[in-house]
Amino acid sequence: MSQADASDPRAGNRARFELELEFVQSLANPYYLHSLAQQGILGQPAFINFLKYLQYWKEKDYARFILYPHALHHLELLQHAQFRSEIGKDEWREYLNQKQFDHWRTWRDGQQLSQSAVPLPEQAAQ
Repeated sequence: MSQADASDPRAGNRARFELELEFVQSLANPYYLHSLAQQGILGQPAFINFLKYLQYWKEKDYARFILYPHALHHLELLQHAQFRSEIGKDEWREYLNQKQFDHWRTWRDGQQLSQSAVPLPEQAAQ
């Protein structure tokens, strides 16, 4: 942030918003969570408090900026000490990664499906 930006509270707020948004979205990556756990960061009280603070991203006014919805789910999981300790294990990282992949593989947009659906024979005859 330049010196001119430091005196502008709007610029400071925007910079903070962008940094926190980027960080919250990074939580969607199981490998990143694993790395944080391996470095011992997930066990630090200051970091745990930061994760609690970031809960505001689950509110509608902020969640609309999230591009990776798994980030909010992982943020919720990180509120639990057991998850913070388990994600440091390779098998948990792989399990979470596979669950995320399976969700992406099988998820369908309901509106998109209804627009591309082939009509049933009785619907086509009407």
